[in-house]
Amino acid sequence: MKILKFAAIDIGSNAARLLLTNVVEDGETVVFSKSSLVRVPIRLGEDAFSIGYISEHRAQKLLKTMIAFKNLMEAQDVVAYRACATSAMRSSSNAPELVSMVKQHANINIEIIDGSREAEIIYANGIAEMLDHDRPYIYVDVGGGSTEITVFEKGEIKASNSFNIGTIRILKGMIGKPDFDQVRDWLKSVVKKKDQPKIIGSGGNINKLYKLARKPIGEPLYQKEVKNLYDFLDSYSVDDRIKLLGLNPDRADVIIPATKIFLKVMKWTGAKEVIVPTIGISDGIIRTLYADYKQSLALQQ
Repeated sequence: MKILKFAAIDIGSNAARLLLTNVVEDGETVVFSKSSLVRVPIRLGEDAFSIGYISEHRAQKLLKTMIAFKNLMEAQDVVAYRACATSAMRSSSNAPELVSMVKQHANINIEIIDGSREAEIIYANGIAEMLDHDRPYIYVDVGGGSTEITVFEKGEIKASNSFNIGTIRILKGMIGKPDFDQVRDWLKSVVKKKDQPKIIGSGGNINKLYKLARKPIGEPLYQKEVKNLYDFLDSYSVDDRIKLLGLNPDRADVIIPATKIFLKVMKWTGAKEVIVPTIGISDGIIRTLYADYKQSLALQQ
């Protein structure tokens, strides 16, 4: 048996995450086992979506976080890592300077990826293996700056799109009806209600909703449950969500717009349930890293 450790860094609009995963090789069997997850709520989107660049204050928070992540990876003897940045960095005019700063001081290479590449990495999670080929599935990943939607039919990607509708943008009042209409019209062009699609939900907010619902592992969230959770959370102020419900400060505000996005997608597509496999871009990065590692070994032989 052989155990390899890989790391994925996801620099999102709300938080930066370091996922450490053990890949256990035992003959022909390969098992991916999450070792630890470190999450730092930097909120790059607060700057990126309001002033168009990352302020010095948040740039320093990002750098300190990346240095800490680098030290953790070295202490854990990581075989390979990959660092990807998404919507906030895409929207920041000083992103190239930040990438250079992190490379110089933390020796981490940050790759700024677009929405379609995000979808490809997420697809690497082996989503196709969990799908029933008799119905369409809509993969919805709600982030702070954007929402990635991928439609699967018969286990294959039918259509994919990235929309600049994220929780932080909504909180800042940057998203209006025309933005949601764009999502609705696109979904109606690629999904038919009569086909009874199911949603696969991704992102920290849907994962938190799933925990709050206290569902048995593997059981979906039904539309009525999502709506009830929305009404329940919305009845509390942000402060009370933190004090009384135990939500993290950086989750307590964004969970409402995130839930609203899921409810809208369910309404427009006729989906009655959300499957929550608690996977995301970090997990996809790990899978692609391992595939690249195996390919490089094969080339050396």
